[in-house]
Amino acid sequence: MPIVGGLDIHRKQLTFDYLDTATGEVKRGQITRADRGHLRAWLARFGGRDDVAFALEGCTGWRYVAEELAGAGVAAHVAEPADTAFARGRKRHAKTDKTDSRHLRELLAEGRLPECWIPPSHILECRALLETYHDLRAEHTAWVQRIHAVFFHQGAPALGEAALRIDRDLEALRAAAAAHLSPAGQLQVVTALGMLAALEAHLDVLRHRLLAAARSLTGARVLAARLYGVGPVTGLALTCWLGGAGRFSSARKAVRFAGLDITVYSSDSRRSPGRLSRQGPAVLRWAVFEAGKTHARASAPDHAYYAAVRDRKDGKRAALSEARKILRQAVHILAELGDDALTTA
Repeated sequence: MPIVGGLDIHRKQLTFDYLDTATGEVKRGQITRADRGHLRAWLARFGGRDDVAFALEGCTGWRYVAEELAGAGVAAHVAEPADTAFARGRKRHAKTDKTDSRHLRELLAEGRLPECWIPPSHILECRALLETYHDLRAEHTAWVQRIHAVFFHQGAPALGEAALRIDRDLEALRAAAAAHLSPAGQLQVVTALGMLAALEAHLDVLRHRLLAAARSLTGARVLAARLYGVGPVTGLALTCWLGGAGRFSSARKAVRFAGLDITVYSSDSRRSPGRLSRQGPAVLRWAVFEAGKTHARASAPDHAYYAAVRDRKDGKRAALSEARKILRQAVHILAELGDDALTTA
């Protein structure tokens, strides 16, 4: 590429550093106001050229930058942040936006840039919906836990696990709050119930959007049909984060990508117990873990293995083991489908 460059993304500005390999000229500077309009105006200088490439880190904001680069006919290369930092080596000077953009440009020019896969726009949209759904589910769980905590803190009788599932249970909950809680505690419960109602309304809208997306996406339909415990939402999450031709050279790398691999820290003869790395997309970990828990059913095809691990360790370990199995199987199925997994009906 006659022109190679790097873009360092921040909320207030974009720092650029690019080299014209034909003339040897290097240009550096900043695009103030980091938004689509200002970036598009700056990219106009490369209009009519098809020999321009820029590298950028896959941090918050990469999506609109990559989309504007592609719209201007500039090749966008998204770098994996951790591997990019590792390629920098030991820090000898202060880390600045200028050095970051230059580092990206040099990695791209030398062919050493640790690139990330850039999903199609409809996959990015599905990812955004899944992340919002996961966040709302976590918030819903937190408000339920707050209600239980208020009852325990004030010494009220414990609530059952299904105390918030149907309207009749909610009426019983309100009556218990009036009978056993202080005025402040009653207000806490009323507030929590209001928040839960609002969250459930938004979750219902999102759930319908996700189900419609899952029905139209080839990979999600195939995974839901072939893997036990994988429903439309889980199939959609697996396809959005694992789909695409040549994404993973082995299923083990997909497990690592999802953050379900075991990490061990050791020093000399001391070795700490293994823990989940918890790297990668939290939505994917949550979805496959929930799918893994379905093997607790006696009718599940892999229930014998689940039960053996549960008896030897515990139910959580058993669900994690099943989640890894589901991930490995999903990767093989999606590899067979290739890019067809990302097509819509």
